[in-house]
Formats: sequence, C-alpha cells, structure tokens
Amino acid sequence: MAEIHNYTMNFGPQHPASHGVLRLVLELDGEVVERIDPHIGLLHRGTEKLAESKPYNHSIGYMDRLDYVSMMCNEHAYVRAIEQLLEIEPPPRAQHLRVMFDEVTRILNHLLWLGAHALDIGAMTVFLYAFREREDLMDCYEATTGARMHATYYRPGGVYRDLPESMPRYQPSRFCSKRKARLRNRDREGSLLDFLEAFTGRFPGCVDEYETLLTDNRIWKQRTVDIGVVSPERALQLGFTGPMLRGSGIPWDLRRRQPYAVYDAMRFDVPVGTNGDCYDRYLVRVEEMRQSNRIIRQCVEWLRKNPGPVIVADHKIAPPPREEMKHDMEAMIHHFKLFTEGFCLPEGETYAAVEHPKGEFGVYLISDGANKPYRLKIRAPGFPHLAALDELARGHMLADVVALIGTLDLVFGEVDR
Repeated sequence: MAEIHNYTMNFGPQHPASHGVLRLVLELDGEVVERIDPHIGLLHRGTEKLAESKPYNHSIGYMDRLDYVSMMCNEHAYVRAIEQLLEIEPPPRAQHLRVMFDEVTRILNHLLWLGAHALDIGAMTVFLYAFREREDLMDCYEATTGARMHATYYRPGGVYRDLPESMPRYQPSRFCSKRKARLRNRDREGSLLDFLEAFTGRFPGCVDEYETLLTDNRIWKQRTVDIGVVSPERALQLGFTGPMLRGSGIPWDLRRRQPYAVYDAMRFDVPVGTNGDCYDRYLVRVEEMRQSNRIIRQCVEWLRKNPGPVIVADHKIAPPPREEMKHDMEAMIHHFKLFTEGFCLPEGETYAAVEHPKGEFGVYLISDGANKPYRLKIRAPGFPHLAALDELARGHMLADVVALIGTLDLVFGEVDR
C-alpha cells in the first residue's frame, strides 16, 4: 500500500470564515489538524507610522479604522494617552458620554461577533436577529457623530459635541407603509437619551431570543463544547485578555481592576467561564452584553440629571464653538491653528489601555515635544489571540478551525496595523 503523508492546505485569505485577510497554512492528517501556520500582513496599513507623520488630532480617525467593529473604544485609548501627557481631565459629562458609547460599542461588537460566529458554524437565523438591534445602535452613532462607523467622536479633553435632541425617523415609502413607519418610529419621538432608554428596556429580551436559539441547542453545543480549551495558567502565559481570558475563569477586567473614566461609579458584574472552551467564551460575551446594557442605563440616568460642558475650555487643545468663531478673530485663529498644526505635547512617554470588547487595547506614546508623536505603538488584543491559534487547534478537526477563528473574535485592521 502507498505510504500516506500529511498534507498542507490553504485556509483563506478569501475564505468567508477567515474574518478578514487571514491566510492559514494547515498541516492535516486526514481531517485532523497537526499544525497551523497563520500568515498575516496582507492588510498591512502602517497605521503606527502614518500617525507619526501627522499632528496628534489628525490621527483620531485612523483609530476608528483599526478595529472597524469597535470604533470608539479604539479612540478612547488614543485620546487617553494624549490626555495623560497633557495632564488634563475631561469634564464629568464627557466622561459619562465616553463610558456610554464604549458600552454601546461593546454591544455592537458582540452582536456582529455572535451573528458571524453562528453563521460560520451553520446557524443562519441568529445573524438576522443580531443585526436587527445593531441597526438601532448604528442610528445612535449616526445621530450623534454624523457617521455610522468611523465616528471620530472622542477628542483630547472631551468629546466632539453633546447628544442630539432628536432621532432620525423612518419615512413612509412604497417599501414602508404609514402604519409600519409609525410603529418603527415609536421610540424615536424624543431625544437620543429617550431612544437609548427604550432600547435598554427591550434589549435583555432580545438577548433572551439569541440564547433561545443557541445556548441549549444540541448542534451548537456539539460544535463549541470542549473545543479550544485553554487553562487559566496557559491563558495568562499566552497573553490573553478580555473574554478570551475571562472564559478561562480569570476575572480580569480593566474597568474593575484599573478603572478609567467613570467606571468606578458604575454597577456591573464581570462574567467568567469555568472550562475555557468556545462555549464558555460564547456565554461570557452574551452576559457582557447584558452588563453593558446595565451600564448604558446608568449613564442615561446620570446624563439626564447633569447638563454641562462636554470638552475642556482650553482653546489651545479644543476648538472654540463654531458661532464664536464667526465673530471673534482670536477664536478663528485658534480654530485655524488647531486644525492645521495641532498642538504640542510635553516630552515624555505614556501607556493608556482600555477594556476593549476584544481585550486590552493599549496605546504607547512617546513625545519629543513636537506636534506629532515620536513613536506610537498599539497593543492590539487580537494579535496574541491569533498567535495561540496553532496551540488551540492541534488535535481538532478541520471543521473546528472555523469555530476557533470565530471564538477569537478577530478583526484584521488591528492585527495588521
């Protein structure tokens, strides 16, 4: 008989389950994975080098494009690093707005992850359910910032502007009758805070629907239970953070352990798993959506009662109000210089990290006193998770590789930064 050898196979970069331009070279024994070699760099953007050639305030939009599913969380780490070197503190209302939008972003991220992960494994319906709620939150992004994805909303010293007093509404058309438009606009009659309050009231029921479809589903459990098990000790050694670490039973969450913004004033729980497999990581992320919903509700209540400025009053760092610029020459000069030259940071270095939906997202910034960074280094949460894929997949079947890529929650903008 012919001698049978292992064979290598390409998985991606065009595979629909590779979640971006990931190429895996798989060494297979039949359908059993012997080794995985992840090839990255096909999306290399050079974000860190681009940021070193621009004024600090010109690079906020680049942060959105790193992990293009968790836009405002990326911005938060970057503006925090700038604020630490400038030694400024945003106003309390800006801090609450940041926390609220961080948690809106966490839900947006987990909804896309849940729909895509389930679709990869073979569950079609959840994708449609998840995008139903995602649209509502995308409307909040658009109403507040003018953009559905790349918001550029966080600024050094605060946020771009306060919340709008009205929400966009559905118009009757040949695709949407007057009655249907009226029903869809039921929660959109008031301000954005009214809309978010209504959303937080109904969202836990939506999460229950996702769980009804998946949590006790026999096929879902067969595809995820005991797949990609990581012990707590090994998770720490591999540099895991976020749901990948908490799924292995370690309750590490920067919002609790190293609080920033106003997270120390928020009431929420940190969900942890027990087995460290794909199923536990799924349960952790689903529970995180419920906890984010709690935080958003607390922020809505606080923002209703506490009006105030949303950015520092120092016009060397934050632009003056638009109407002031129309009749005050000094304000116009401030505006012009801020958006052409930016501002200089004092010499020094700093590291700012946030609890990103995927793990710890950090920005290491070195300033030499100029108006642009001397060095900018980004600590992307997905990179160490992808590095562990070889270890996670050994001994599993080829079909389990799809479940493992899904459970890592990879977005290649940040991996190939």
